[in-house]
Amino acid sequence: MSDSIVAGKTERLAAHNAAIEAAEKDPALSPETGQKVPKKKLVRFGAGFFMFGIFWMTGLGIVSIVLLPEHYKQVIGIRPDVLIGYVNACTAVASLVANLMFGTFSDRSRSRFGRRTPYILLGGLLGGVMLFLTGTTNNAVLLTVYYCLCMFGLNCMIAPMTATISDRIPSGVRGTMSAFYGAGSTIGSPIGSLIGALFVTNLVPGFALAGVLMFLGGVVAVILIPREESADYLPPAKKGFKDVIMSFRPPKFSTGHDFYKAFVGRLCMLISYQMISVYQMYIVENYIGQSVKQAAATISVISVITMIVSLVGSIVAGPFSDFIGRRKVPVVVASICFAIGIAMPWIFRSTTGMYLYAAIAGLGYGVYSSVDQALLVDVLPNKEEAGKDLGILNLATTLGQMCGPLIMSSIVVAVGYSLAFPVAIALALIGCVFIMWIRGVK
Repeated sequence: MSDSIVAGKTERLAAHNAAIEAAEKDPALSPETGQKVPKKKLVRFGAGFFMFGIFWMTGLGIVSIVLLPEHYKQVIGIRPDVLIGYVNACTAVASLVANLMFGTFSDRSRSRFGRRTPYILLGGLLGGVMLFLTGTTNNAVLLTVYYCLCMFGLNCMIAPMTATISDRIPSGVRGTMSAFYGAGSTIGSPIGSLIGALFVTNLVPGFALAGVLMFLGGVVAVILIPREESADYLPPAKKGFKDVIMSFRPPKFSTGHDFYKAFVGRLCMLISYQMISVYQMYIVENYIGQSVKQAAATISVISVITMIVSLVGSIVAGPFSDFIGRRKVPVVVASICFAIGIAMPWIFRSTTGMYLYAAIAGLGYGVYSSVDQALLVDVLPNKEEAGKDLGILNLATTLGQMCGPLIMSSIVVAVGYSLAFPVAIALALIGCVFIMWIRGVK
């Protein structure tokens, strides 16, 4: 390697460190460049986060909320409402491993295409193909394997994508950028439900469309977001086995207590969300008492209501959080709103109760999703390990995906749906308490 190349890399590393230091002092500066980000670039970032959220969540929503519960009925030898709990537990474990693994690997990457970009593209391809294959088999074991590999691909995208907020976005507009991502993923879920209802009697084409949408999530995001700089100037990551293993270590509690409070707060909220969201189809069919076709129509209405209120909540909450300079207040208010929404079908056992749930809980979750990601970035103890640490925080999501359906399945099998709603409400409120205990973020 020539002296000029070495000197160039040394200068770029010094500039990189100076940019991070400058951004920590001034919330208007980018940690990537140490300068203000032009409005055109901010628009591209916002569009990239928004479309990424829409594409992957629409694809996943088509399958997880509508098609997969119906597909489970074709699997012989196991009850669908039991199988959904087991499959979600397995895929949540896969997500847990993948999120931490790919977040850490992207931190350690020194690719000339950047640290995050290659993983986003690879994840989109793997996730999309496996999501389609999930709908092509009636074998419970093979179905679970395909769906677990889909979660590997999905989290291979999500872990580095969320780390981009820490790497490249000024802290003063992280709430707004988080809102774009939150709005996309929040309305993507009901859009997926709406589209999925169209394929409820013809599943395979629905699975194919879902796979294409998840694949496009990674591609469109990389196209829209300003190109990531080469990471070849960063010091080489240590490659010894011990060093690789140590790179996965979580932050010390003494310096990261807010980090762990945010983790528990998010975990409680996501368990609550997954308990109701994953079981929506079964709640409408078995708790409300509708037929499959009636339930599909009801889910479509729920999806439209959720999409509208979630979009409004996301658009308003993120910029408002940046304006007031606070993250905890919107997250706590959103969690309480979500808990109230869950109470509606518990109080009103009817389609009206489900519509009220969609409106109130949808608004709460839209606000929560738009600000929560910015809160997580703000509690990171080490910005150079953002991928790994956000991967750990995002384990709260995957653990929620695992525990929510398992808890719901256990309650439904033991006593029916009536106890599930108060349990979900309690978990959402417990999450509020941990968020309020955070001290380092307003």
